[in-house]
Amino acid sequence: MRNKLAFAIGTWFGCGYAPAARGTWGALAALVPAWLLVRYAGWLPWHFGLLAWAFLPVAIWAASRVARAVGKKDPSLVVVDEVVGQWMTLAGAAAWNWKSVLAAFVLFRLFDIWKPAPVRQLERLPGGIGINADDMMAGLYGALVLWAGGCFNLY
Repeated sequence: MRNKLAFAIGTWFGCGYAPAARGTWGALAALVPAWLLVRYAGWLPWHFGLLAWAFLPVAIWAASRVARAVGKKDPSLVVVDEVVGQWMTLAGAAAWNWKSVLAAFVLFRLFDIWKPAPVRQLERLPGGIGINADDMMAGLYGALVLWAGGCFNLY
């Protein structure tokens, strides 16, 4: 039962089984609950930073469990790390609109793929911590750039 829950969360309810661009699908899927929370619960962008940190222990647990089960250090089917990273990036938005959400998505994916220091170094940490830490840092970089863009009314 615990492995089923870990796989459900780790693959973000099946997004990790996409035939290609699994990280992109995971990041896009993170936007669905974000949109619902903004639309129906009145969340502000900074709430997603809190959500990312609050959900991080669950993401670490799920990623660790799935990685052990499939015998890989960072299996590509684990996309919950993209979810928490994408939420972290959303936290930097000065406003919630289609431009800020698109910018958050592009910035997160850019930093997640590029992996500037210390993003690459963080993925070397063991287990689910390493799987998630690099994406949280990429999300933080994205949030800072998104915040700076908001300061200049770019979106």
